[in-house]
Amino acid sequence: MDLALPGTLPVLNRGAVERAIRFGLAVGGTIAPASVFARKNYFYPDLPKGYQISQYEAPVVSGGTVAFVLGDQERQVRLTRAHLEEDAGKSLHEDFHGMTGIDLNRAGTPLLEIVSEPDMRSAAEAVAYAKTLHTLVTWIGICDGNMQEGNFRCDANVSVRRPGEPLGTRCEIKNLNSFRFLAQAIEYEARRQIELIEDGGRVEQETRLYDAERNETRSMRSKEDAQDYRYFPDPDLPPLAIDAAWIERVRKGMPELPDAMRARLVAGHGITAYDAEQLTASRDLVDYYEAVARALDARDATAFKLAANWVLGEFSAARNRDEVSLALSPVQPPALAGLLRRIADQTISGKLAKEVFDAMWRGEASGDDAADAIIAARGLRQISDASQIEALVRDVLAKQPAMVDEFRAGKEKALNALVGQVMKASKGKANPTQVNEILRRLLAR
Repeated sequence: MDLALPGTLPVLNRGAVERAIRFGLAVGGTIAPASVFARKNYFYPDLPKGYQISQYEAPVVSGGTVAFVLGDQERQVRLTRAHLEEDAGKSLHEDFHGMTGIDLNRAGTPLLEIVSEPDMRSAAEAVAYAKTLHTLVTWIGICDGNMQEGNFRCDANVSVRRPGEPLGTRCEIKNLNSFRFLAQAIEYEARRQIELIEDGGRVEQETRLYDAERNETRSMRSKEDAQDYRYFPDPDLPPLAIDAAWIERVRKGMPELPDAMRARLVAGHGITAYDAEQLTASRDLVDYYEAVARALDARDATAFKLAANWVLGEFSAARNRDEVSLALSPVQPPALAGLLRRIADQTISGKLAKEVFDAMWRGEASGDDAADAIIAARGLRQISDASQIEALVRDVLAKQPAMVDEFRAGKEKALNALVGQVMKASKGKANPTQVNEILRRLLAR
């Protein structure tokens, strides 16, 4: 916390510098061997010193790119820089009876501000970029990504132009703390600027705030240019020196990055690019998937696809519904692998597996063999005896002559109805593949 008390001096946070290096390596940026801290001078109530320690002419990271997919197209945003600076305080406007409160708890906390080039052309593109950036910084462990607490914040610079003309005057929308608000703020601000220009007005460069309740932006202060901040080197902080050995130590501690992991999952596991994209949206989620695949001893595309389908399907749906973190999930990877093993060896059908999973999620049995315990307790083992299934099929055919006639008249859908009747008669336990085969053989006579 920095209250600007007399006699206090700033101290550079080594952990913040290492996180900046980590980010620079992740985006393919250039790590400056020497960078300088500056004082950015401006008055605002939540800035007790009257200046902010930041970087201006020599940032710690320059350049780099962030690639992402929007729809079915791959996009890329160039990064201008990523610089270290201190956070300011926070102005609080609610519940103060017309007054403003100042919260200085985060003043002086290290920030890494990431600045992008004007490469985005829509709110959807900006949100896709921001989500990819959010995934990346949490993936490499430099941020917990909590937007509600302000640990990951977005500022959006919005400008409009007629086709073929230069970029228009931009307005900056500050401190957007959700992707939904980011999209809404950009869309509103673009409409506001278009209407202003079409009515003969002129867009003024300024900083604006987004009011989520009214879904509108409003003016906060006129936007200063760099010279207005009177940047000069901070006399209390020496230049930051980063040698090649330090960068190499950080590089060796880097995890496999999302792009590399997606490529490995597609090539090595045989899953689709879409599934790989969904799994790597969260490092915790893809770690869970790989733990399931290992416990399942997956060796071919069929097994990997089964694991991916269940992690992205039933498992993620249950976790999102109950708002349960991966660490506290009642179904851990070995237990889910135990269930998938019973699907693979046809002990239970996919439909019955969902019933077993729900019981596991509710805690009816625990441990790695929870699925086996529930299958045994409920008598859910799949019927795979051909003679037993044939008896069920013959009984259904005898009771459903109209469906038989429809199928023989060329209505293929009638076969699905007959399969449903057999599955109903077996209480869902009959092997559906065998049911189909036996039905077709008997109907062909």
